[in-house]
Amino acid sequence: MTTAHAQARNQKQQSVTFDDIVITVVMGRVTDFFGFFVYAIASAIIFPRVFFPFLDPLPATLWSFAIFSLAFLARPLASGLGRIIQRKIGRPGKVTLALMILGTSTVGIGLLPSYETAGIAAPILLAVLRFVQGIGLGGAWDGITLQLKSAAPDDRQGRYGMIAQLGGPIGFCVAAALFFVLTGFLTPEELYGYGWRFAFFAVMAVNVVSLFARLRLMTTTFGDDEDETLLKSAPLADLVRDQSKTIVLSALLPLASYAVFHMVTVFPLSYSLLFTEHSISTILLWQLLGGALAVVAVILSGILADRFSKRLVLWVSCALILVLSATIGTVETNPAVFVVFGFIVLGLSYGQSSSIIPNRFRPEYRYSGAAMSTNLSWILGAAFAPFVGLLLASTFGLWAAALYMISGALVTVVALTMLEGRLKAG
Repeated sequence: MTTAHAQARNQKQQSVTFDDIVITVVMGRVTDFFGFFVYAIASAIIFPRVFFPFLDPLPATLWSFAIFSLAFLARPLASGLGRIIQRKIGRPGKVTLALMILGTSTVGIGLLPSYETAGIAAPILLAVLRFVQGIGLGGAWDGITLQLKSAAPDDRQGRYGMIAQLGGPIGFCVAAALFFVLTGFLTPEELYGYGWRFAFFAVMAVNVVSLFARLRLMTTTFGDDEDETLLKSAPLADLVRDQSKTIVLSALLPLASYAVFHMVTVFPLSYSLLFTEHSISTILLWQLLGGALAVVAVILSGILADRFSKRLVLWVSCALILVLSATIGTVETNPAVFVVFGFIVLGLSYGQSSSIIPNRFRPEYRYSGAAMSTNLSWILGAAFAPFVGLLLASTFGLWAAALYMISGALVTVVALTMLEGRLKAG
């Protein structure tokens, strides 16, 4: 009886600990992506007019998207600096410092003067602060997915892996809802004059929530000694020498979902504003519906991954991206088709895009290898997606932007094929 009682108590403690981790994972990721999408949406509908009014609307938006990419380019540098800082002050200290940098730079963007006030210094300062944001984002890498996967039973790897991915669509919905309110209830003069700034101040507030959520998570384990191994940085020279092929293939694997990520969120906003009569509020409303369906699709991806395999989910997602590409013409006539269907495809592909990566690395390389491949993935698949998509669509037509999405799917297919012999069943 005593042994049975002890076992029951241990199971209850583990269950409570897991519930706590799930809550903090979702809180942390939602706040991260909220800030991410506040900037992304602003780069499409606010910054071209506030910081580049001396340019025509199309080049102004392209310059805004070019600055958007700087945060992704800064992430590898931030990871390198983070390795040094983590050795000195520990992982919680590193993440705290990174989120302070992220929050400060975000508020700084909200306080920036417009071009009309500061001239060319305004877009230059925007670029500097965007790069600093990337330093904060890259330094805040905490290995959340690794902790979840280390605790996942063999038959629930997909469901555990998709938990952190829920932050993407939920965070977008929060950011889109905020801009829906701002664009719907403020006059253009109010919106471009001061209204957009409140969104960045809100990011600072939720960053505080993210900090406490992350710190709580980093002090919560499942009592497994493997956690300590999984969350240690590996020597950089050993990592590159022993895991370079795995890093490259793991970086290419999520490209399909990362390209679609911005093609259904940022691209429809910029294209509609520049080339159609559809109001931004209407596009945001359809995106809110799509984001809600994407949450369901992310959850479904975990169920399907456990029922069949993560590989099959990615194969099906790539096929659906081909179908989605065929609907891109509806952005001009009926954007709801491309936007809503695109979010569903995004949820299915993004739900398993990261969870399949960590197992490619040996435990001692898993933390650093996953961080390096993730940063590389965001650069290759997401950093320039709004810029490239809009440039192709404006130069050649929407069909060229569709080819861009297809190219991402083809890269993922190639990576899946090359990793086929090394992937574990399921």
